[in-house]
Amino acid sequence: MEAVAKLRNYPTSPRKMRLLADMIRGKQVEHALAQLEHNPKDPAVPLRKLVLSAINNWKQKNEGGDESQLVVKTIFVDGARTLKRMRPAPQGRGYRVRKRSNHVTVIVDTKAVKETK
Repeated sequence: MEAVAKLRNYPTSPRKMRLLADMIRGKQVEHALAQLEHNPKDPAVPLRKLVLSAINNWKQKNEGGDESQLVVKTIFVDGARTLKRMRPAPQGRGYRVRKRSNHVTVIVDTKAVKETK
């Protein structure tokens, strides 16, 4: 049984967050947490907390389940609201600055065991 955790409106661009999401997609949870813990990128901290939250959600659904087999089954990053600001530019003009944010969804599940007959 899978468990879901969502991070909403995190103020960094979706492109930067996708770099980290691509790095942990399909990996075991312990390896994903270790990679995020030692990654120097700024969005690694909230993404690590999100994976931990997904693990805890899975534990609550599956009491007594073995969490060592958990895998980051699905992770995707969507764009969220964009704050539009103006920056002063030469000759009285203004340049538009778009401050982007994103939504992240993580789904963890146990590794599928191949059944043979």
